[in-house]
Amino acid sequence: MSLSSKLNEAKETFDSGGLIAYPTESVFGLGCNPFNQRAVLKLLSLKQRAVEKGLILIASHIRQILPLIKPKHADDLARALKTWPGHNTWIFPKTSKVPEWVSGSFETIAVRVSKHEAVVQLCNYLNSPLVSTSANLANQPVLNSIKDIKDVFGDKILCYFDAPLGKEQKPSTIRDASTNQVIR
Repeated sequence: MSLSSKLNEAKETFDSGGLIAYPTESVFGLGCNPFNQRAVLKLLSLKQRAVEKGLILIASHIRQILPLIKPKHADDLARALKTWPGHNTWIFPKTSKVPEWVSGSFETIAVRVSKHEAVVQLCNYLNSPLVSTSANLANQPVLNSIKDIKDVFGDKILCYFDAPLGKEQKPSTIRDASTNQVIR
């Protein structure tokens, strides 16, 4: 399947509220349209993950993130920008544009601007950030191939965006943008 066909399939899936499996810097992720409640709740149900935990959003450019965050200080955003695009997730106070089904029980949102080629292509084509959660059931090992993801989730995932994983060995570092404290 050509790249343009894969991107078209991902866009149709995203627009219709379906779920997408895709590679990130270190693991395969499951994602969907963060602004479609039905899609996010379907993803959370599939993963057996509580909505209160919140989710990470991944983007191809800071423009996709800016409407969603309210940095307390200019230095907070500057700190994140020094690590983006890259393998760093930052937690910021959220704006009213962030749905509660994405932020969970928090007044914050976790966001990352990726440099992984597949993520950049997807988010650019979707013109949107994408929910990014590891491809696994809650508290189970992460699935590291499209074959393994298909074996576990089958046709509950409508689009399998098969491309190579990045070279990182573990999930992104998560930091609080206000305190620089490492959360994970």
